[in-house]
Amino acid sequence: MYSTSLIIYNEDRTKYLITKRPLDDDSMPGYWGFPTASKKYPDEPWEDVVHRAAKIKLGIEIEIVKMLGKDEIDRGDYILKLRDYEVKVISGEISVPQKNQEGTQYAELKWTSDPSELIKSAKDGSLCARIFLKYNNIDWR
Repeated sequence: MYSTSLIIYNEDRTKYLITKRPLDDDSMPGYWGFPTASKKYPDEPWEDVVHRAAKIKLGIEIEIVKMLGKDEIDRGDYILKLRDYEVKVISGEISVPQKNQEGTQYAELKWTSDPSELIKSAKDGSLCARIFLKYNNIDWR
């Protein structure tokens, strides 16, 4: 399975947005991480996945700034291949959960500058957190 995560900074780039998965989530319930698309469809360009994730998960339109990195992990019944993209909000107000939308809807969101909030998620298998921490040269192991 292919997927993507969104890294969104505030205006002065001192904080970034993280989201908390719902407690009844199949994958990583109650963990903090980055907003993630449910999956990439065959032949769907990565850029389309990123834009779809922003709309479905956060209710916003975005502009892609750059890809931060990619990684993969064996989830037992499938291999997850994920890419982190830094994006910039161009319209809309970020909110969770989104009503009447597909896929996992997040329970909470917050702005943080503290990478330690992602360490437990990274240790327990969150690829979006691992990619972000690695990109920023932060040891999560």
